[in-house]
Amino acid sequence: MKTVNLALRNLTRNKRRNAILAIAIAFGFFVVTAIEGLTTGMVGNLENQITQLLGGNVLIQGFEYIKPSTPGGKASTATIMRNKNYIKNIVDESKIPYEYYSSFTDSYGYIIFSGKKNTIQLYGRDLKDKRLNDSFQFVSGGVNTDIKNGIIISDKTASALNLQVGDNILYSTTTVYGQNTFADMTVTGILKSSGFFSSIQSYADIEDVNEFLEMPVGGYSLFSVYLKNKKQQTLLANFIEERISKDHESNPDVSVTSRAEAMRTNPKNIATGLRKQVNPNKKYEWQGVKYMSTTFYDQVPQIETVLNIVHIITTVILIVILLIVMVGVSNTYRMVLYERIREIGTMRALGMSGKDTRRIFTNEAVILCIIGAIAGLIIATIVMTIVHFIPIANESLSFFLKKGHFTFKLSIVSIIIQYLILIILTTFAVRGSAKQAAKMNPAEALRTVK
Repeated sequence: MKTVNLALRNLTRNKRRNAILAIAIAFGFFVVTAIEGLTTGMVGNLENQITQLLGGNVLIQGFEYIKPSTPGGKASTATIMRNKNYIKNIVDESKIPYEYYSSFTDSYGYIIFSGKKNTIQLYGRDLKDKRLNDSFQFVSGGVNTDIKNGIIISDKTASALNLQVGDNILYSTTTVYGQNTFADMTVTGILKSSGFFSSIQSYADIEDVNEFLEMPVGGYSLFSVYLKNKKQQTLLANFIEERISKDHESNPDVSVTSRAEAMRTNPKNIATGLRKQVNPNKKYEWQGVKYMSTTFYDQVPQIETVLNIVHIITTVILIVILLIVMVGVSNTYRMVLYERIREIGTMRALGMSGKDTRRIFTNEAVILCIIGAIAGLIIATIVMTIVHFIPIANESLSFFLKKGHFTFKLSIVSIIIQYLILIILTTFAVRGSAKQAAKMNPAEALRTVK
């Protein structure tokens, strides 16, 4: 503690020089922190939008094998899950915490109105679900379950087709068995869209959607789970697969795809490998329902890669900036050593060991750098907070925004790693000067005239 106290006292002796060094370090940490916070936030927003589009972190679908209707014809599949509680019970059995789950029917198709058409993704949901209703931000209209085939669309879709609440539209899609079908629908609400993905989403009552998609009564096409910790999504997907595999031993009408096989056949995109296993051909043929358990990272593996690249790039930038700053630190402490030769001689003559002398120099430099880094982190936090409240109207950036604003996300682990890099580089930068001070002969130091 004595060496630390001496180091703190020495920092107040040449305030201007130490302030310049601290500002340089603060600027470096400000740049790196701002870049990492912005890029991680943008990628996170993109991930959240895609997660909303997919319905959750972990997705479970059920496929029924349909044999060819004619000799020489092709087999097909129907995405149907008849047992509403089967997957939910397995998820609960896993004991993995989740925010919520949902079972719904989804379909892709076109809205046709006044000779124009627009692509949408229609979700058949329980429109009485409070959580779902709380997430809606209506521009006009709202949920109306009394209207048969009522549909809720986004403001972007409404604007593209000049639609208003109460207008009747034609929805073109395919049934669960792959046959073309149409449904007359009425616009009951228009939602505020916050990005590209939300702009193509539409909602209707699941019973209405099931009816014109020819889904069996009480059935649905997809079960999604939104986990509290998204890092556990692979763990849950594997647990579901293992649990269904166990049930298959006693019930041949229940089977599941193999994630291990998907990794072997398509290591760069597991979802593609899993979809091959529900492709109706001679190699893959089953009875009953074949379940497929996928994660968000299976569907969009590039997101995880982008996040890793962001952390690597910001770390490299930090190291480059710090190396430049460390050159200044090294030169500064060479000057400090020359200025304090007689002082070092006096302390050594009074009994201070060479080891303690080295510690004073090292502690002084490390403390100065940590102060600068903390200042840079504080400044970056203030700037990021200000930028967050600035509304962004650029449509091309909507993928990376949250409700029209930039968001910033900092990793505590990443910040700790950056501080460790700073301490290590600082120690090496002053090592030469500290070592020279430790080896200095007290008598020669006292005789030195500056």
